[in-house]
Amino acid sequence: MRLLTAGESHGLRVLAVLDGVPAGLALGPAEIDRDLRRRQLGYGRGARQRIERDHVRIVGGVRQGRTTGGPLALEIDNRDAPNWERVMSVEPVVDPPPPVTRLRPGHADLAGALKFGHRDVRDVIERASARETAARVAAGAVAKAVLGLAGTRVQSEVVAIGEVSSDPTWDEDAVETSEVRCGRPDRSAAMVAAIAAAREAGDTLGGIVALRASGVLPGLGSYAEWDRRLDGRIAQALASIQSAKGVEIGDAFAAARERGSAVHDPIVLREGGFARLSDRAGGLEGGVTNGEDVLCRVAFKPISTLMKPLASADLATGEAAPAHVERSDVCVVPAAGVVAEAMLALVLADALLEKFGCDDVETLVASVDRYRARLRPLGLRG
Repeated sequence: MRLLTAGESHGLRVLAVLDGVPAGLALGPAEIDRDLRRRQLGYGRGARQRIERDHVRIVGGVRQGRTTGGPLALEIDNRDAPNWERVMSVEPVVDPPPPVTRLRPGHADLAGALKFGHRDVRDVIERASARETAARVAAGAVAKAVLGLAGTRVQSEVVAIGEVSSDPTWDEDAVETSEVRCGRPDRSAAMVAAIAAAREAGDTLGGIVALRASGVLPGLGSYAEWDRRLDGRIAQALASIQSAKGVEIGDAFAAARERGSAVHDPIVLREGGFARLSDRAGGLEGGVTNGEDVLCRVAFKPISTLMKPLASADLATGEAAPAHVERSDVCVVPAAGVVAEAMLALVLADALLEKFGCDDVETLVASVDRYRARLRPLGLRG
């Protein structure tokens, strides 16, 4: 599957085009809207989330409730766009808005302006904005539906905000009822308090999201070429999320400080198949899934727009100036977990379709069943 997104933060809409979705997949807006709504929730979000009510419009690739095999085209309107009509006008306006020239440390402002030669940082802000992730989440919901055909499920849980940390519970009800998507009520309350303190100080907070894909077939990905190794593809997808600065697969960073005898997952026979006594590899060995849960963590930096701006410079004059202030969130980590789910689902769904090469759902399901039958004589779980 291939994904392209388009649109600006305050433009008319954001769009996703997802190519390679098999024909015959039952799909409607409701399944996608659920994840779009989850992306908008979370303590620490800004005023814009009270304006937007994200809803997907499927404008291509679905007929009578099922995918056709053609590219899937998804649109999500920006309800805030009317307030930005003059600023974001496609056509030149008689009295153009003043350019944004004060640069924000930590944002794409300066790097983007230097790359494209922009004199108005607005041209960078609008596309670099995390509003683009609404399109990713919409596409990711489709990928989750594809993975569901093979019995794979993707979850996320916040395990750190600022200095407050937790361990994942993978209790979906507890996670989704928490304001910060943390399954432990005491840790969740402490995270909320930390975000409130940062807001009061005019500051922002980052954190860490844990991801789990369960029911993953063994044999996805490849060890044969560097760019087909699935752990590398997952890391690239997760690191591409706005504010993401680090990706860990399994117990990577802790394992780097230990001996191999303590790190690798012993293989045993259980219920007639191969299994592991642990999953410290995070379900991936040699760039290939091994049948255990795929486990990842993503570290998100505090977002760049501060209500008490840092010292910076003006792009137009080169003189010292405080950083630009744009309406913003205090903490996006709970929402970032939903985006991370989407990106992991897209990579895994792509690997699933790559392995089985199926154009339609019926053939995909049959191929997966045949593969599972082939694994059984070898003692492998599927």
